[in-house]
Amino acid sequence: MATLRNPRKYQSLIILFQFFLLIQIQLVFCYQYKVGDLNAWNIPSSANKDVYLKWSKNHIFKLGDSILFLYPPSEDSVIQVTKQNYNSCNLKNPILYMNNGNSLFNITRPGEFYFTSGAEGHCEKLQKLHISIGGGNGTSYDEADSPAFAPSPSYTNVFGSIPVQSSNSTSASSSGKVEISVFAAVGLLFLTLFIGSTIL
Repeated sequence: MATLRNPRKYQSLIILFQFFLLIQIQLVFCYQYKVGDLNAWNIPSSANKDVYLKWSKNHIFKLGDSILFLYPPSEDSVIQVTKQNYNSCNLKNPILYMNNGNSLFNITRPGEFYFTSGAEGHCEKLQKLHISIGGGNGTSYDEADSPAFAPSPSYTNVFGSIPVQSSNSTSASSSGKVEISVFAAVGLLFLTLFIGSTIL
């Protein structure tokens, strides 16, 4: 392999490329979490009644992640509610209503988010979820700081449907997938080849 005669000439190019590569990789390290790591969003069993509480405490969610609720659409739904309605299991006036069976909630801002089943009586049986998303600096937000608790026409949630994953998927896919873009993969290959050619 040919060697470059003046590798310092390309040093600023390498640094610039690494900077863009780092930004690209940072953007694609988002996870999709299947709620509770269960096959379905449903009433917790008596043996595992705190499944959603434990699950949310064992995960660190960040901006760009998404939460997937899987359930039979004819039997259940998901609603986003205020903290007060979450605590009292009040299903009236939800902030967001999803009922397609593959409900995806994308985390687009920091704050506190409260979800419960939209089916009567399910919330009282602990089919509810609270997640907390800290800011970029690791701080968390209280209800007063989060616009999610003041429903208004300007409040937006980005969500959509995705196909159901096969039941033989691995545990890694149930907790989320890391997908590296083509740009990042090609960039890593280029960087490896470039550095290798300067060393030889």
